[in-house]
Amino acid sequence: MSSIAFTALSTSDIDTLMLVAQEHDNSSISLLAEVSRTITVENDINKVLRLVLFIMSEHMDMLRGMITILNRDTLEIVVNESFGLTQEEMERGRYRIGEGVIGQVVKTGRAVIVPNISNEPLFLDRTRSRSKAKKEGLCFICIPIKSGTEIIGTLSADRQLDPSPVDKNTKKAKGEKGQQDLLQHYVDQLSIIAAMISQAVRLRQIAHEESSKKPQESKSAGKLPVQKHQEGSEGSISDEERPANIIGNTKPMMALYSMIEKIAKTNATTLVLGESGVGKELVASAIHYRSRRAEKAFIKFNCAALPESIVESELFGHEKGSFTGASATRHGRFELAHTGTIFLDEVGELSLPIQAKLLRIIQEKEFERVGGSKTIKVDVRVIAATNRNLEELIRKGLFREDLFYRLNIFPITVPPLRERKTDILLLADYFVEKYNAANQKGVRRISTTSIDMLMRYHWPGNVRELENCIERAVILSEDNVIHGYHLPPTLQTAESSGTPYTGSLQQKLDAIEKEMIMEALKRTKGNMSRAAAQLGLSDRIMGLRIRKFDIDYRKFRL
Repeated sequence: MSSIAFTALSTSDIDTLMLVAQEHDNSSISLLAEVSRTITVENDINKVLRLVLFIMSEHMDMLRGMITILNRDTLEIVVNESFGLTQEEMERGRYRIGEGVIGQVVKTGRAVIVPNISNEPLFLDRTRSRSKAKKEGLCFICIPIKSGTEIIGTLSADRQLDPSPVDKNTKKAKGEKGQQDLLQHYVDQLSIIAAMISQAVRLRQIAHEESSKKPQESKSAGKLPVQKHQEGSEGSISDEERPANIIGNTKPMMALYSMIEKIAKTNATTLVLGESGVGKELVASAIHYRSRRAEKAFIKFNCAALPESIVESELFGHEKGSFTGASATRHGRFELAHTGTIFLDEVGELSLPIQAKLLRIIQEKEFERVGGSKTIKVDVRVIAATNRNLEELIRKGLFREDLFYRLNIFPITVPPLRERKTDILLLADYFVEKYNAANQKGVRRISTTSIDMLMRYHWPGNVRELENCIERAVILSEDNVIHGYHLPPTLQTAESSGTPYTGSLQQKLDAIEKEMIMEALKRTKGNMSRAAAQLGLSDRIMGLRIRKFDIDYRKFRL
């Protein structure tokens, strides 16, 4: 193989690759930023991979591009997504491990550069997509896609090489070394992108393996295969796919459950995004307890809860005598999470030095304790969460761009409560039962007025604010019913609830009195005498109030 070159990859070392790419030209940073945004914004995995290939074609003058995946059951490598290939050409692109350039990349885990495909017998062109193309000077670069140490597929690109690249400064031909530098630059770019899309490819691998099994299973059962619900579609989620610790039936929550189900099966580093109070910790917990690490430790740490000096010791541990008060060696959270999962809440609050250590752990799976020199290896899955805009922090120099790329491999966004209004009553009922038990109360119902207030409020504090409201209401309730006046004042103001009230104090008191009378009539099924007795009113006063508020007591009768 005279014209082929193998080069060892360190796709985990994205920091180094980013620097190499940046030194070559700033367009590389633009390319990677656009790929990162695509991965962040788009939830459909197939679409993510297609868009990434399209972005590569725009920025890299790529003629053709392919993403292949390895089916671990059949040991066959197939083209999953492509740019510049027809569907027929994609279907022809099938390889065994070690077969052709792509098979060699999967077998060895090393990138391959073919400077001129017309001179390389190992280049099979099984898709036959280059049969009519000008092969002279057509370069083919193939990069392994890894999940941890496992090769799960390849990312490859065709590019027509300039036969004599010219130095921009001297205006002279760069020669053979310049050609090699150019090729290495392409390898660097593809290596970073391969690492960024690796978790999306892992999910496609799992889906492909499952779909390839289904026809056989269905054939033996004499039935057609049933298509599983895809995230973002309007189909339903089975009970088995619903996390037991999260409540919600709305469409945004169904999409969230589907994403959790897919990501839980992998070891993907995951970034949980969402406003404060939406339940990001619950999502992290659901991912862990539905993963292969479910029986192992799930360690939680709030990065904003402690000063920087303590955070480092808490996360990485310290050696005895490393600082004043360090009377014994202490294991950090990462050591405690070995073979399990660590959840880093509010990761955007970490200082830059701590971010550098975190980046090393994610990439190399190793660190040193504070005050120690011994390198400690750990096998930990990292799930991070933040309610801050990390891209904005990067622009301000407060968050490392390379760490963002590592964390942002597979982001999951938890919808705010205002986007899932029909889940409010489900959550409210759950919290009523929870705080009934905690406070030995017997609240059985939420009044109609209270329900209206809950549904009209915009919930800036999301589920956490709703929980606090219901806890307060349960404690205040004296008749086993949550009334509007049991809810916090924030739900009763014009600005907060979206239900402007411009009346006087007397009008407000009248509204509360009317609600209490209607609730009493509901309890007594329209019996005015019993309702009056419950409210401490005479029958005469009760009658006057009924007429004053124009209440039809008969509609409360069965």
